[in-house]
Amino acid sequence: MLAASNFSIYFRLGMEHILDLDAYDHLCFVIALSALYVISDWKRVLVLVTAFTIGHSITLALATFEVISVDMSLVEFLIPVTILITAVSNLFKKSTSISTRKIQTNYLFALFFGLIHGLGFSNYIRSALMDNSLFVESFLAFNLGLELGQIIIVAITLAVASIMVGLFGVNRREWNLIISSAIGGIALMLIKDVWIF
Repeated sequence: MLAASNFSIYFRLGMEHILDLDAYDHLCFVIALSALYVISDWKRVLVLVTAFTIGHSITLALATFEVISVDMSLVEFLIPVTILITAVSNLFKKSTSISTRKIQTNYLFALFFGLIHGLGFSNYIRSALMDNSLFVESFLAFNLGLELGQIIIVAITLAVASIMVGLFGVNRREWNLIISSAIGGIALMLIKDVWIF
């Protein structure tokens, strides 16, 4: 019973962490990654989410277990940089290339930038798991909570995009420009707030 309670506590912590509107940097990155897509693209988004999961799970584990150590001020600076690069990259993509190309640059962004975001998550979970005797179970629960939160963000993003494009007739390219520009603007403000040079 204690183990189940411990699992649910850290699962909820992980989900709340990525859905926390006060710490919206990771949320913005997931929206930027999925801004190009609508619900009919769900298979491509599944690959995208998996790539991001692989990336951030690797560094989340390595940094949490202190196998690697990175200056957190650098990580906090790089996270909005990854958001900006992803958003700007979206501005130059055409919807025809999204539907025809098997390997998307967004997949590579998701994998590589996921590594950086994992380092950001690790700072939070390390403090949350201090003196926890069920470290591995709690770590797994936290990570699964993050994934559910991420899936919720992607589902909402795709649903809104599908409504705007399919129901209201907004041009898919224009929708991408609106969302990616907005996320890019937020990323620039975040970069300014954590500027380290």
